[in-house]
Parts: sequence; structure tokens; C-alpha cells
Amino acid sequence: MMNMKRTTYCGLITQEYLHQEISLTGWVNKRRDHGGLIFVDLRDRQGIMQIVFNPDFNVDAHLQAQVLRNEYVICVQGKVVARDENLINPNLATGKFELQVTHLTILNKAKTLPFSLEEGESVDEETRLKYRYLDLRRPEMFKKFQLRHDIIFAMREYFHAQGFIDVETPILTKNTMEGAREFVVPSRIHEQSFYSLPQSPQMYKQLLMAAGFDKYMQIARCFRDEDLRADRQPEFTQLDLEMSFINEEDIIAVIDGFFEFLLKKVMNIQVQIPFKRITYDYAFSNFGSDKPDLRFDLKIQDFSSLFANTELKFLKSVLSQGGKVGGLHVSGKAYSRSELLKWVDEAVKFGAKGLLWIRFNEECKHESPVANFLPENFFDLVKASLCPNLKAGDTIFLIAGEYEEAWTLLGRLRLEVAQDLNIIPHDELNFSWVTDFPMFEYNKDDKRWYSKHHPFTSPQAGWENLEQKDIKARAYDLVLNGIELGGGSIRIHDSIIQKKIFNMIGMSDQAAQSYFDFLLEAQEMGYPPEGGIAFGVDRLAMLLTGSKSIRDVIAFPKTQRASDPMMKSPSQVEEQKLELYGLKFLPKKTK
Repeated sequence: MMNMKRTTYCGLITQEYLHQEISLTGWVNKRRDHGGLIFVDLRDRQGIMQIVFNPDFNVDAHLQAQVLRNEYVICVQGKVVARDENLINPNLATGKFELQVTHLTILNKAKTLPFSLEEGESVDEETRLKYRYLDLRRPEMFKKFQLRHDIIFAMREYFHAQGFIDVETPILTKNTMEGAREFVVPSRIHEQSFYSLPQSPQMYKQLLMAAGFDKYMQIARCFRDEDLRADRQPEFTQLDLEMSFINEEDIIAVIDGFFEFLLKKVMNIQVQIPFKRITYDYAFSNFGSDKPDLRFDLKIQDFSSLFANTELKFLKSVLSQGGKVGGLHVSGKAYSRSELLKWVDEAVKFGAKGLLWIRFNEECKHESPVANFLPENFFDLVKASLCPNLKAGDTIFLIAGEYEEAWTLLGRLRLEVAQDLNIIPHDELNFSWVTDFPMFEYNKDDKRWYSKHHPFTSPQAGWENLEQKDIKARAYDLVLNGIELGGGSIRIHDSIIQKKIFNMIGMSDQAAQSYFDFLLEAQEMGYPPEGGIAFGVDRLAMLLTGSKSIRDVIAFPKTQRASDPMMKSPSQVEEQKLELYGLKFLPKKTK
């Protein structure tokens, strides 16, 4: 029997193996029968090696090779030789060599695959996920997971050198009332009781600080029962960090250093630190987002003052109710009327009640559906007060409404316009810290205040004398190219302040004690000042691999409907199993 132990990987054949007898294993990527000679591209995780079957080398091996088909799993033995100079394949790392096969063992056959691996990108995602083990055979997919592995290895290497200790925290934990919707797990032993799967290790890492661990890190599995999108999954991985006896500057410095190390180590990219910092108020007022893409300079501007005395009823109504008129000055393209109408439709699609456009022609005269309501010298007014670079052919897009709503819509429009103008430099990594977040946000539907970050975030000094809308948090997010990589905060370490913050979001002392008695008690037993941050590993891998979705960098992800077509989960559970947990499904309610 042939020894199936390979000498090396297919993609790692170099000059040092020339004229040596070696063994290779892998999958048949392609087979070409040239009559007397049979050529096979043999593939494994490291690449492709051309192998040749010739009856002059071994008659039996050549005979066996005639039945080989794509994706057969084989083991071969033979001699590495140099290809003729005119047959070298410059597109292949091993293109200077080939293996003259003397022994072949077919380890397993393969039936026709549901899709060609070479055409994997064009296959619908549902099929790819159903046969994920085939999808992952594609070399481009392996490269993504190799990079993800390198990212995680670098994380452990850096934080180990910084004195952090890796601690695993429980997956089965306690249900809480704040944050995203949680997955619950029934307990068989404790009747009518449930565990929750953790949204993050937040409580445990804070308690590790109370335990004196000082510097904690974890590559943590987290779970959230939320609606899905391109960068969200029901289960995900995050880099979780916590430090005690520190302030914001300490955490930001550690993270700046980490990303400098990571990008140099993994991708040989040198980034300049410290990363720039902007406040939440600056980010939102200029870019309509708390995670702005700063790779291009298209800012939102406040046009309210130019319409202070307008006779336009809808603008007059908005301004009289305390709203604002925001706009984008778009240069570099002279839009046709049909193109402008398409932008109106586009704005309505993502939630705007309308989009007002004002175009300046070659004579710098304004053209707009509301042209008759604008002063003759409108171009000069805009140029003098808001847009000093305004010129003929430019366009102003305007959205009016309540400040946060209008500016959020303008932020979305800003991104759409930038993509249309092709002004986003896609090869740039633009990092920025966003700081000084609001402590609370008001929900009009619930008519109550919620924590902007989470209720364990410490307020900035002087908060006791401010209204809730004016209190700032000691919170910070790191943004890369308009995507939030992660966020954190300095935590509350005083039980009295913690109870007050709970009260400010409508949580009674009784509820706080019921949900967080362990934390409040810990804060009365020598709890140190501390803070932390967490980063989405999947999201970071998605960005660094240039993937369109985090599903491309998760080995076995769920679909956008939170299902696994390969395992066919979630699935039903037999009634006998449900009875073990004291559970029974109720009939569906009819409307």
C-alpha cells in the first residue's frame, strides 16, 4: 500500500524539491487528456501543482488516471522535474515545475458538483451556503480565512505582550432588560427558568476588574436575536478588552498601537498613529452619521439661514417648528433633469419625504422646481455664506425636517452621491475616533430615555447639573471607512451613580436590584475605576479581505433569514424533548 503521508503542500513546490521523489495529496482541479499524456492540476489549501501521467513513468498509474474527474481526492508519488522553458506557467507559483507520477491512489471519487468552484462568485448565496464545504474549497475563500486566522493570532500576540490575560467567560448567562434582544435557553434542572446567550461579556469583564485582573482580553462569541444585514449575524465574534486604573487616553493609546501592529504584521501596511479624533457632534453635523466615512470631503451644510424669510410653505413650516434645512454642495458633475429626478426618487426610497434640488447653469443662474421662490442673487448668497467654491454646473441637494432625521437622511444621500461620482478612494484605510457621545437618547414611541451606549457607561464630569439631553458620555468608537469597528467606554464604578443612571432610563431600584444585584454589590466591595472596548472580528476581517459581507469570513454563517440551509437549522424539536423542559407551543393567535 502506498504511504499517504504528503511531503509538502502542492502550492509550496520550489527549486529545493527539483529531482526529488515526493508525495502529494489533494483534489483534482482540472484534468486534460492529451492522448499519451494526462495532465492534472492537483489542488490543496496552498495552491496548485501540475502532475503528469505518462505510461513511460508507470503504466498502472497512467491507466488509473484515465478515470480521474474534477474533485476526486487522490494521493500521488513521483519525481519533481523542471518544465520546458516554453511551457512555464507564469500565473502559477509552481509554474516552473511538474510532477512525473509513478504511483496513484484514488482516495475518494466525487459526483458532479451542484456548482463549479471556478464560478462560485456567480452562484446564488443560498446554494453556496447549502454546500458551504464546497464553497470553502475555493482558493479565494481559503485566503480569506487564512487572513482571519492571522488577524486573531496577531491579536493574541499583541495583547499578550501588553500584559493582558485571556479569560473565557460563560456562554449560558442571565437574562437582562437592557440592550438588544437575546436568545434564551430553557433549563431542564431549574423549572420555568431560562439562561440567555450573552450579547457580550460586558458584566463578566467588569467583574474581572473587580477581581483585580487589571487587564483582560478575550476572543469572545456573542449572540443577538436581531434583524440581519450585510454586517450582522445572530452569532458573531468580538475582541473584548477591559482595563482598570485607566482613562480614555490609555485605552485609545493601546488600541492605536494594536492597529499599527496588526496591519504591519498581517498586511505589511504602515498606518500613522495616533488616529484622528472627532466629536460626535462634529461627526453628525458634518456627515449625518456617528460613523462617518472620511475618505472624501463632501460635508453637510446648514442652509436654514438662507431660507429664514422664505415663502415656501413646507420650508417655512419646518423652520417654524424648530427644524432645519440641510444640504450637500455637489460639484464635478452637471446633472441632467432626468438624473435629478432619479435622485429625488432615491431619497424617497430611503425615507425622505422629498428632495429639493437647485442647479446652477452656465450663467450661474439657478434652476429648480422652486426657482420662483428664490432671490435673483441666490448663487452669490450661497457662495458668500456657505459654499466659497460654488461654480457654474454645480448642484445643491436640500432636505428639510427635524434635525436628527434630516441629517441622517443627508448622511445616506452623501454616501450615495459619493459612490455615483466615484470619489471614494477604495484603497485607503481611514481610521478615526469618535468621542463625546450623548449619554442618552430619547425614544418618541416609548416616550422614555435609553442609554446611547449602555447603562454602565460613565457620564462626563458635571453631569449632575445637566438635563438628560445635554449629558455627554465617556464613550468612544473607532471607525474605519465609514464602518464602526468597535466601541467602548469608561465604566461606572460607584454604586450610587450606577443606581442614578438606572433611574434616569426608567429602571426602578427594585428592577435594578433584580437584574444587577451582583454588580451593585461588587461596586460596594472595592471596585476600581475601569473601562474597556470591543471590536467586531468578523467585521474587521470583512474589511481587510475586501469582502462584501461578514458571511464571507464566517465559516458557517446564517442567511439573512437567520437560517442554515446546510444543517437545515433552526429545526423543530420533538414534543418529548420539550416536555423535559416544561415547554409547550401555544396555538398561533389569529388576527
